[in-house]
Parts: sequence; C-alpha cells; structure tokens
Amino acid sequence: MPVDATPDPYADSIRFGQRLQILRTRRGLTRDGLGGLVGRSGSWVKGLETGRLKTPKLEVVLRLAEVLRVQNLSDLTGDQAPLSLFTGPGHPCLAAVAAAVNAFALTVDAEAPSAAHIQARLSKAWAARHSAPNHRAVLGGLLPGLIRDAQMAVRQSDRAEQRRAAQAALSQTYSLAQFFLAYQPEPALLWRVAERGMVAAQESEDPHTIGIAAWLTAQAHRDAGPGHFDAADTVTREAIIFLDPLLSDADDDVLAVAGALRFEAGYTAARRGESGTAWRHWDRAASMARRLPESYYHPVTSFSQAIMGAHAVTIAVELHAGGESVRQAAASDAATIPSRPRRARHRIEEARAYQLDGQADVALATLEQAHAAAPETIAYNGYAKRIILEEAESRVPARRQRAAGLAVKLGLLAA
Repeated sequence: MPVDATPDPYADSIRFGQRLQILRTRRGLTRDGLGGLVGRSGSWVKGLETGRLKTPKLEVVLRLAEVLRVQNLSDLTGDQAPLSLFTGPGHPCLAAVAAAVNAFALTVDAEAPSAAHIQARLSKAWAARHSAPNHRAVLGGLLPGLIRDAQMAVRQSDRAEQRRAAQAALSQTYSLAQFFLAYQPEPALLWRVAERGMVAAQESEDPHTIGIAAWLTAQAHRDAGPGHFDAADTVTREAIIFLDPLLSDADDDVLAVAGALRFEAGYTAARRGESGTAWRHWDRAASMARRLPESYYHPVTSFSQAIMGAHAVTIAVELHAGGESVRQAAASDAATIPSRPRRARHRIEEARAYQLDGQADVALATLEQAHAAAPETIAYNGYAKRIILEEAESRVPARRQRAAGLAVKLGLLAA
C-alpha cells in the first residue's frame, strides 16, 4: 500500500482508536460531532483515537457503531467482537431472489403474463407482507416468480402503452424486493435492485411508480451514512418537485407517496441534527396525511394518518431528544398501524426513545412487543440488537435476564 494511502480499518493490525478515526472521517464527522452524538466530548473521542483512553465498554462501542453505521461490529473493534450489528442474517430465500434478479434470460419461450396480472399478484404480495410475522419468508417465496414474469413482460411488450405498464409493474416488483433485501448481507444486490427500479419507474412515466422508486432510493442513500445524505436529499427534492404540480387533483396513492417523500426529507434532516428543518417537513407530511381518508394506508410506504405518530417518534429519536421521544411515543398508538412489520418497527423506535430517556426496562418490554408483532423485523434491526446487547450487560439482574432472553430469541446469544 502506498505510504500516503488511507489505511484500511478492517486490517487486523489496526487498533480500535485508529479504526474509530478512519470510520469517523469516512462518515464526514468531526470529533465534536461524533462525541455529541454519543453524549461525550470531542476530547474524549480524541483520547480514544490517540490511544490515551482504553477501548470503552460494550454499551459505548455499540453506540459508536450505531452512529457510524458500521455494517459489522468487527469493522470497528477488529477480531474482538465479530458480531453483525446493522446487517441481519442471510435469509434462506436470499439465493433464489438473487438468482432471479441476476438472470439474463433472453430466449424464454413462455408467454409473459399481462402487467395487470402482475399488479394483482403484487397487491396480494403486499397484503401478505403486512399481515405475516415472517414477512421475509413470504416475500422470499413470491419474489423469484414475480421478478421473472415482470422482466419477461417488459421484454415481450410491443406497444408503447403496454411497455409503460410493464415497466411500472417491474419497478414495483423491484420495490418489493428492496424490502426483502434490506439489512441482509448483500448491499451490492440491494443497490442493483434500487437502480433498476428507478430506471424502470422513469420508463413507466407513472407518477405513483416514480414516487415509490424515489422514496426507496432516498432511503438507501440515507442508510449508507452521512456521506450520502446529500444524495438522499437530491432524490427526495427532485421527486417532490416532480409530484407537487400533480397534487391538486391527484388520487390517494399519489398524494400518499408525495407525503411519504416529505417525511423522508425530514428523516434525513433529523439524521443531520437539523431539528427545525426536520419538524417542518414532518408538519408538511402531516398536513398531506390529513387529506387522505382516515382508513387509508399506502401499501408500500405505509403513509397514512395512522403512521404520522410513529413518524414523529422517529424524528425525535434521530434528533436524540430523549424526553421529546418519550412524549411522542406516549402520544402515538401502534395498535392503529395495520402492518405487522411496520408496527414492529414502530415498537423498536419507541424502545430507542425509552432508552434515550433512561427507561431501560420499558425499552426491553417494548422490544418484546416488537418481537411478538414481527420476529423477522427485530432480527434484522441493528438498533434493537444494540439495545438488547447493551442491557444484557446490565448490573440489574432482572434486566440482564430479560435482555438475555431476547438475545437468545434473536440468535445473538446461545440458548
């Protein structure tokens, strides 16, 4: 390696402080910025990076890993803790879904189903996802056939209108695939699906499909870390500009996806620590939600009147406002969220709020509710795993036992 090259933080010979500095720099954070996000000072971060301070306890390491968005805890700690944190286990259906995405079958003799038929199957797939506790298993079984047929429908389209409809169905199939692939150990495959979904959406010229693809692409950028926040903002801004002129007489689905994009802009602002901007976007999204029927629930984004309370919890948590997070959690009602995985995700956000506020026992109880709603959601969620592992080292015996029980259920600890 050239002497002036950036060291690789994953090399075994690099100590914790050096890894911390490299990962912090790659995320575009100052020492003061990183310290503030974990409740410490910039000089404390400097002490870790220079080796003046020893490697902190697991609960602090987990908090640093969360802020730095490392995919595997060993990226930060070396061989001391080879634990996957923000990436879940590879699902048994992952190989079949990957094979379908990567297939390049140009000589299939079968006749493709119509775009309308594929859309009907997509509607059933989304309904099954929302109602199933093992939603990844459900999607993993449906996606290979859907991807194959949607790709084939595009290839066999011979009229412009038919091809646009097929592209919309293909894009929405890739959107479904992104929900399956999220937080699995295949980031390149996730990005390939996101990009293909966006291209197919643009080819479809359908505002609703374009909005969904933009919503998911923005999430992929944001979850890649602070260095990608600008890209996330660009995608949401362009999509909002595209959709805004259509909203005066738009149907509920287009209005909902526009509202979901507004919230995504607020979510990214909260990740940046921009409180005023984050809440302004939330307010705009809430006003759009109120234009929807009370019983309406968007099948992809979950945007609805019911979801805005959950979104408020997320904004407060991302801003690290413990008291406000708990107030928003108390005001929201997860029981009104019809989707089991989305309800579980909300419970995890509530648990983050309670832990921020120092209510560890309530946080664990809330994670138990998340597990009851959708075990696969919590198994793939890095925030939930961080809380559980941190409390598994609690000095309070009952709390430690409760956390250990959850850790066993998630496969983080041996039974």
